[in-house]
Amino acid sequence: MFGYVVRRLLSAVPIALGVSMVCFALVYLAPGDPVQTLLPPDADAETVDRLKALYGLDRPLPIQYLDWLWRVAHGDLGRSIATGREVSNEIARSLGNTVLLAALSVLIAFSIAFVMGTIAGRRVGTVVDRLVTGVAVLGVSIPNYWLGIVLVIIFAVELMALPASGMASDHFDPTSWDHLQYLVLPVFTLSMIPVGIIARTTRAAVSEMMNQEFIVTLRANGVPEWRVLRHALKNALPPILAVMGLQFGTLMGGSILVETVFSWPGSGYLLSKAILTRDIPVLQGTILVLALIFVATNLLVDLLQSSLDPRIRRA
Repeated sequence: MFGYVVRRLLSAVPIALGVSMVCFALVYLAPGDPVQTLLPPDADAETVDRLKALYGLDRPLPIQYLDWLWRVAHGDLGRSIATGREVSNEIARSLGNTVLLAALSVLIAFSIAFVMGTIAGRRVGTVVDRLVTGVAVLGVSIPNYWLGIVLVIIFAVELMALPASGMASDHFDPTSWDHLQYLVLPVFTLSMIPVGIIARTTRAAVSEMMNQEFIVTLRANGVPEWRVLRHALKNALPPILAVMGLQFGTLMGGSILVETVFSWPGSGYLLSKAILTRDIPVLQGTILVLALIFVATNLLVDLLQSSLDPRIRRA
């Protein structure tokens, strides 16, 4: 097991390096000049060149990348062009809000989807199975940003039961309904797609396990049904965990539309503002952090899968 962990950690190093190269290069492929957003339209060429030199944008891209990578390795993500604040501080503050939103969405989505998928997997072809499959397909098919807008119209505008956007304060209190109510709509919106994906995956995995020969043997030996189900779930967990890990990484890095709809001050909302202002340091830093979180999540899921199924370590 130790050797497998070391191999997986070492394999993550070139992946992280490749992610850093992609994050750095993609920003420069977008049209527009970030310096122009800070200057009036009639700014002279000398002022533009001086500002580019200040932010190091006048050097060749390979040199800029190496310099940026060296600073990133030492925990320095630079300063925001738009605000002048440390990018690491901006990301740390917004990432905490994203983690809060994603963690609650994950808790709700994974719990509901696992139960739905397990029930459907045990009763393939029944009305319950068709109902769960229909709900799962509906959850995957509805765009989350559209669902968020609809929920705002219904519950915030028409019923005036929940706030439409933002959060109560910078210091979130999980025991206060005045704070929690700001999470209801974005959490429900963000959890719909994972519910559909995980429910379908769980249903397929459980259904396959329930038809295996060892399940038939257990039942023939008079093993109680709840113990049979426990054995089936244990063997079905590796693919389910893989999908759960991917969905958690997606929630962390792909909530930009939901956070924008609800003006939730998370990393996705920070990223959307940086895109509009062409704030390159914030763009690069935020994309890099979210991508590394996705890589780390998948690495953790791989290690968890290998602990549940030793065959993975021998593959």
